[in-house]
Amino acid sequence: MDASLRAGVAVYNAGRYHAAHDAWEEPWLGLDDGTDDERFLHGLIQFTAAVHHARTRNWSGATGLAESAGDYLSGLPSPYCGVALDPIRRALSAIAADPEVIERRRPPPLRYDGRALVFADLRFEAAAVAARVLAAADSYDPAPIDRAVDFAREEIETGERTLFTTLVMEFVTADADRSLVYRRLVDHVERREREYADVDGLFET
Repeated sequence: MDASLRAGVAVYNAGRYHAAHDAWEEPWLGLDDGTDDERFLHGLIQFTAAVHHARTRNWSGATGLAESAGDYLSGLPSPYCGVALDPIRRALSAIAADPEVIERRRPPPLRYDGRALVFADLRFEAAAVAARVLAAADSYDPAPIDRAVDFAREEIETGERTLFTTLVMEFVTADADRSLVYRRLVDHVERREREYADVDGLFET
């Protein structure tokens, strides 16, 4: 869960409030209802949804989700799994009371181990989650991202942290240049797949 948690924190802190929940959804769905971890991720997901609805002026949706998220997070220690919950709970109370507060001040950053994580802080596995989240949010074909992640893991296993590891990290951190990095990533994925196909062909009878 840790890589997904850190990825979602960084996605949220980049202002991608709606997309952040995608990093947490898969681990959340695998948890038993009512456990502390399930309540924690459920609360985070609903918190980001409340922020998103408030920013799109869906006041009733924002207040309902803020109240529900507050219920899920109530009673959990702060920090929980490294995430500071007290600022989140204060923000949820403010949104529940007056969702238009989001137009007067930005929602608080999420802090993990005391830091407001940004994309450049992520290690590879968290960056891989963030890459998939951003690809889905920005309507990129996810298949090349998944292949690049696979190739990057091969590099890491062999101690060769070079091409694909760098491309995945750059896709996450590029922001305005993300489409350019994506095209480079696709080109290199296609080239690597051709190389593998050529090698396989050597052993065909």
